[in-house]
Amino acid sequence: MRWITPLAVGALCLTLAACTTSPTGRQRLTLASDAQLDQMGAQAFQQYQQERPMVGGSPQRYVQCVADALVRALPPQQRQAENWQIRVFRDDSANAFALPGGYMGVNTGLLEVARNQDQLAAVVGHEITHVLARHANERVSTQTATQLGLSVLSSAAGLEGAGGQQLMGALGMGAQYGILMPFSRRHESEADELGLFLMADAGFDPRASLALWENMSAQGGARPPAWLSSHPSHGQRTQDLQARMDEALARYERARQAGRTPDCPRP
Repeated sequence: MRWITPLAVGALCLTLAACTTSPTGRQRLTLASDAQLDQMGAQAFQQYQQERPMVGGSPQRYVQCVADALVRALPPQQRQAENWQIRVFRDDSANAFALPGGYMGVNTGLLEVARNQDQLAAVVGHEITHVLARHANERVSTQTATQLGLSVLSSAAGLEGAGGQQLMGALGMGAQYGILMPFSRRHESEADELGLFLMADAGFDPRASLALWENMSAQGGARPPAWLSSHPSHGQRTQDLQARMDEALARYERARQAGRTPDCPRP
């Protein structure tokens, strides 16, 4: 077992070297190459466009208008750092996604739930900040580190046979609910906060984010408890957004005074 100590020390050094700070000041682990993830994002986005029906015309112009207004509100370095692209896909689910590199998609179902440009900006702003905060890198890095830790533990403890496999399965489930999913919930909460401020900076009314989640809640459907979900509950999201609303409204007023008054006609 003498090899375990050098391995643990090496992993610790790697982890410390890969620790960075998120836009909200949270410590995070980023082991992956951003350039490689951006390339993978571009490839995945191209494949997605080939496999899913896209919608052009007024829906695409509407979504593009909102996205452009949000991107213009970014600092120049962030605005130029990504290859910002957004597409509308024909899908009844009220969903949107973002990929490393600035590639985003919005489903037509979301356009039914987000009932005006401000509500849509809440979603697109959320997706833009997922990209800027490098959440994909952190997610991949956390999964990699977790799998490495379980592998080392299995070898060190000599967990073999049916009993060992059962224990490792329990440990794996504990890692899923105790580490990986909470990380994703933190990502979602962070993107909610950053996206709220971004939409306000772009001249969209941040109060629309609260209305959006009321619309989402009205969609109904069974939801798992928050600790078993990769996303915060609707109630938790609304509470967190409300707690930051005063600052968001102040930023919104400054944006409007500076002439940022987006006007994106809804199809």
